[in-house]
Amino acid sequence: MTGLVLVRVTVADVWDSVALDLAPSTSLAELKREALMRSRIVRDPAEYVIKFRGAEMLDESTTLKDAGIPPNASLIVLPWRRRPLK
Repeated sequence: MTGLVLVRVTVADVWDSVALDLAPSTSLAELKREALMRSRIVRDPAEYVIKFRGAEMLDESTTLKDAGIPPNASLIVLPWRRRPLK
């Protein structure tokens, strides 16, 4: 489909990589929800953060276009607080 942006999102809880074709107007919050859903994560999306090029994306209401996410970009969704090692 034309006009869509392919992004690859790694969900740290399961180290699953999800390929998403999204409209440039998709918010980062929607991207996070979709990646978690496809990875079968049932926890609250607010418990996770999105990182792009090592930096946390603080405003999840920002669209892919406004955040400067290019086609074929790799993002990571990981828990907001790291879990301690046992």
